[in-house]
Formats: sequence, structure tokens, C-alpha cells
Amino acid sequence: MSELVETVSEAVREAEAKLRDSGVAPEALAAFVPERRKLLIRRKPTMQPLGHVWRLGTLMIGADAGSPPALYVVGKATRSAARLHPGNQSVSREERRDVAAAALHGGYAEGTPVNYDAVQIALDEATLTSLAPELPLGLVDGEIRVRWRAGAPLDGAQTLRAYLRERSELLAHPPQGAS
Repeated sequence: MSELVETVSEAVREAEAKLRDSGVAPEALAAFVPERRKLLIRRKPTMQPLGHVWRLGTLMIGADAGSPPALYVVGKATRSAARLHPGNQSVSREERRDVAAAALHGGYAEGTPVNYDAVQIALDEATLTSLAPELPLGLVDGEIRVRWRAGAPLDGAQTLRAYLRERSELLAHPPQGAS
């Protein structure tokens, strides 16, 4: 294993251990499966469970004990909820309600936060040395750095290790007055 891969893997493991030891509850990670038809039978949209993660700003780390370290770029999120009668609201609001109902249909209890459409970053040399510019991660001087938005310059951006330490500390010990 290369030094870069080992450094990134160790940073993810450290953040995972900090959050697990602090008792921070992870969130669900799922894949959104849109409505589909099989012959004449209509299948409702649903969420297929993929595991659990901790959301750390623009990134997420895997929270499944015994699994290898996992790093994700945040996609979309919802809270599972029942799909009641249409409220004659905007199309986008109705679509969000459909996604929340898909999470409920996927087996998540009502109110459960569910992350979906996340992009997993493979922790291997080839992936880490060729990160796409549309990702919030980039390689500078042999270190992975995190920018707050895709496409922003990496100059002055935090290293992945510093970013994960800071964000996991904030999640484990929110500032006084925060809930």
C-alpha cells in the first residue's frame, strides 16, 4: 500500500474511531431506486440500504463496524416520511415528498435521515491520484486536500486529515448551545 493510500485510510479510521467512541449516531446510506414497471405491475420508488455513514460537511465516512475505511462525497439527503395526499405545491416539493416516501418504503422508520446519491471514493492509488475536478477533494503536493465546493482552488485548502479531525470533533462535541 502506498504512503498516500495509507495516510488517507488512517485519517478515515481516526475519524471513525473518534465518532464511534463519542457515541455519535450514524445516518443511513442508501441507493434511490426510481419507480419502474415490470410487465404491467408498477413498482413504487424505494431506497435500497447500503450501510451507515457519518456526515462531515461535504464528505461522509463509513460507520459500519468491521468494514474497511470508506470515504464518500455527499450526495442528497432526505428524512423518511409518509406520502400523504398531494398538497398542490410546487413540482420540486412534490418530488421531495416522493423521495421521502421512497425512504419509508425502503424500510426506514419515519423521520430517519437517509443519505443517497453519494459517490464513494475508492481508497486506492489510481483513484486518489486522479481525482476529478468536480469533486471536493484534490491532490496537491502529495496530500489530499478538501475544498468546500467542487471546482474551488485547492490553494490553502485543509488536508483531509485536518478536515476530518475538525469535523469529527465538531460532531462529537458540538459548540455550547448547539443541539
